[in-house]
Amino acid sequence: MSTAAGLITVPVVLGERSYEVVVGPGARHLLAEVLPADARRAAVVTQTGIGVEVDPGVPHDRFEVPDGEQAKSLAQVERLCRGFAAAGLSRRDVVIAVGGGVVTDLAGFAAACFHRGVRYVNVATSLLAQVDAAVGGKTGVNLPEGKNLVGSFWQPTAVLCDTDVLATLPPREWASGRGEMAKYACLLGPAGSGGGAGADLLSLPLPDQVARCVATKAAVVAGDEREGAGRMVLNYGHTLAHALEAAAFDGSRGWDLRHGEAVAVGLVFAAELARRLGRIDDTRVAHHRQVVTAFDLSGDLPGPVSAAELVDFMARDKKAHHDLTFVLDGPRGIEAVPGVARDDVLATLIDMGAADER
Repeated sequence: MSTAAGLITVPVVLGERSYEVVVGPGARHLLAEVLPADARRAAVVTQTGIGVEVDPGVPHDRFEVPDGEQAKSLAQVERLCRGFAAAGLSRRDVVIAVGGGVVTDLAGFAAACFHRGVRYVNVATSLLAQVDAAVGGKTGVNLPEGKNLVGSFWQPTAVLCDTDVLATLPPREWASGRGEMAKYACLLGPAGSGGGAGADLLSLPLPDQVARCVATKAAVVAGDEREGAGRMVLNYGHTLAHALEAAAFDGSRGWDLRHGEAVAVGLVFAAELARRLGRIDDTRVAHHRQVVTAFDLSGDLPGPVSAAELVDFMARDKKAHHDLTFVLDGPRGIEAVPGVARDDVLATLIDMGAADER
C-alpha cells in the first residue's frame, strides 16, 4: 500500500489486468484521471437513492437500476446492455458503477457481457462495496434458485473508495459492511490481547480499516484470481449467508436481512460446524462470536427456517462440486473443506435454532 495526499492506494497485482484501489476522503474526484485514456464515452450505472455525483470527464449517459437484490437479475442485465447499445457505447468505452455491492455486481456483469467485455470502473459508495464487493472482479446476478449463480470474473480498471460518502449511510448499511469487515477480522486471525483481530481492525481510522480489508482481499486475489482453491477463503461465512438470502428471495419470510448481517450469522455457523467436525475448539468458537459482537452484529438466525431447506440452498452454492463444501477454520487455518456430511450441517443448524424436519 502507498499513501499520498490523505489517500491510500492498494494495488491488485494481476499482470496485465492489474489495477489500483484508491481509498480515502474525496477519492471519487479522481474518476476522470483513472478512466482509460482512449475511452470516448461512458455509461454511468447507479441507483436513485445513491445521491453521489461523479464527473467522468467524457460524454456519458446515466442508467438507474432498482434498489435491493431484485436488481441483480438477468432482466436488468439485458436492460442495461440494450441501453448501452442505444447510447452507442463501443468496446473501447467504459462503464462506471456508482453505488454499493448490488450496483457493482450488476454493472460489472453487464460490462463483461456487452461486446464480450468492455472496461469498467467502480466508484464504491457503501462500506460493503468498499471493503469487499467492488474489488476482485467477481461480478454476477441472482436466480430464484440461488445468489450469484450467473456471473463472470471481469476485473475493473480502477476502484475508487471515497470514505467521505459513507457519512450518510443508514445504520443498517453500516451493519452490512461491518459483516464483511468481521469476515476479514477472522481471516486476519487473533491479534493482540484486547479481543483479537476484530478489536485491532476497529481501532484504526476508517480509511485504514477499508484499506486493510482491501489489501487482504487483493493478496488473496493475486494468488488465485478465478477461485481455483485459495480464493474460496474470501467466502468465509458466505455459504449460510447466501442460503439465508436465497430463502428470502420470494419475500415471504418477512426478514429484513442485509448481506453483511447474513455473513455475521454465517461466521458463527462456520465456527460451530468446524467445532462439530473436530477442527477447532471452544476457544476458537468464542473468538468468532467475540469478533461478530465487536462489530455490533448478531450471530443468531433471523427467524423461523427449516434446517433442511437451508441445506438444499447450500448444496447449490458455487463452491460445491456435487457435495457440501464449506470454508472452515481448522489446524491449518481457514480453508475450503469439501464433502461435509449433510447430517453434521443439519445438526449444527438445529443447534442454532433452525427447525428439525428430518
